[in-house]
Amino acid sequence: MTNRPIVLGIVGDSAAGKTTLTKGIAQVLGEENVTVICTDDYHRYDRQQRAEMGISALHPDCNYLDIIQQHLGLLRSGQSILKPIYNHTSGNFDPPEYIKPGKFVIVEGLLGYSTRGMRDSYDVRVYLAPPEDLRHAWKIKRDTRKRGYTEAQVIEQIRNRESDSDEYIRPQRQWADLVVSFYPPKDGTSPQNDLLLNVKLVLRPTIPHPDLSVLNPNMDENGAVRLVLDRDMGKPVDVLEIDGHATAEQVLAVERMLCNEVPYLGQFCSLEGDPNIGKIVGTTGETLQSYPLALTQLFITYHMLKAANVQA
Repeated sequence: MTNRPIVLGIVGDSAAGKTTLTKGIAQVLGEENVTVICTDDYHRYDRQQRAEMGISALHPDCNYLDIIQQHLGLLRSGQSILKPIYNHTSGNFDPPEYIKPGKFVIVEGLLGYSTRGMRDSYDVRVYLAPPEDLRHAWKIKRDTRKRGYTEAQVIEQIRNRESDSDEYIRPQRQWADLVVSFYPPKDGTSPQNDLLLNVKLVLRPTIPHPDLSVLNPNMDENGAVRLVLDRDMGKPVDVLEIDGHATAEQVLAVERMLCNEVPYLGQFCSLEGDPNIGKIVGTTGETLQSYPLALTQLFITYHMLKAANVQA
């Protein structure tokens, strides 16, 4: 393992699932080994100021991008930072926090790939791209339950932010090594049931991915776990697809393949071994396990550990 921290970037629009994925990966790696940074903390203006100025949190001018870039460079070299804190509940800023990087640093937020300096600071770059209607549903659910907004206010905010999403957030997809898209099945199942969501992992050739072809003929285009050739942003890519109704037996081959390549990951590779992998909270508050989410967490963790071994 390298002595410097391994840095993972997770970028996506508001309520794309960044925090859920971040927490899951931190659980896999061991929370004591992981430092999590949210770039929302680097907003230039508080909520009231943004409303008065007519600027959204998605706009680069509303964020200290230069300080984010500076702090990423310090964290990557193992140095500590004094990080600002934005309070999503109050919409104001809390006192800054002294942050010492752990073995792994996960940086999640809206604009993490906006500059060349930021992009060069990551060992692995992930972009979350759920369908917009699903993201909107997630945002309404989160902001009304946790951030004190009414549903009408959230819907208006989504509409007002659309131009910034299109201009500043979605173009960052091009810089990702992995594009992760959770999406509802085509059989009409309600997108509110996150346990049944499928996932599509676009595997960009910017980093070396595991040789998933060795899993054939265990996978095929009609199965619940399949490897297909597709195009993303005009370029050919491999895509790993896992359906929400996949069984433990169908995904076990993928887990074994990942864990055989990275010994440290092996301790997390039994679907019954770690109760935290792939856990989500259902609509009625119950804790459920999603195999597509579990495999996504393990796949990203695999790349972080591979990066650590390469740097060693």
